[in-house]
Amino acid sequence: MALFTKLPNGRYAPASIAQIAEAHAAYLGAAFVGENLSAPADAARYLQAKYAHREAEVFACVMLDTRHRVLELRELFQGTIDGATVYPREVVKAALAANANAVILVHNHPSGVSEPSEADRAITAKLSKALALIEVRVLDHIIVSRTGHVSMAERGLV
Repeated sequence: MALFTKLPNGRYAPASIAQIAEAHAAYLGAAFVGENLSAPADAARYLQAKYAHREAEVFACVMLDTRHRVLELRELFQGTIDGATVYPREVVKAALAANANAVILVHNHPSGVSEPSEADRAITAKLSKALALIEVRVLDHIIVSRTGHVSMAERGLV
């Protein structure tokens, strides 16, 4: 993503703040691959930078190998300003496609409040059960917002 946009008349205009934020997020996502994640804070700083600015909820999975190195960060679902529908079948398919040994679930709260909702707790439990059937562990579910993040694992909810 360029920091300038080419106009029809051949001139250039500065990129918008949204375009710059998207370019920054893409850079962070690429830098994230191969990282070894040993603590929730390691993942949270990348994930907050990548998703906190989004205006609608996005649900993604960090796919990890046996040593908890990032294989990929895959966005699976996009929703509205206050929710996203998550289908366990699609999460399982994505984990299998990535040959993941473990995953970290992540989604953003555009409201700015990072606290997990009852729906967040329910989908975490449902995904943990579904992924356990194919021997993929859910290490954490991190909720990010502009004001911070919450690790459900640190709170004993995973």
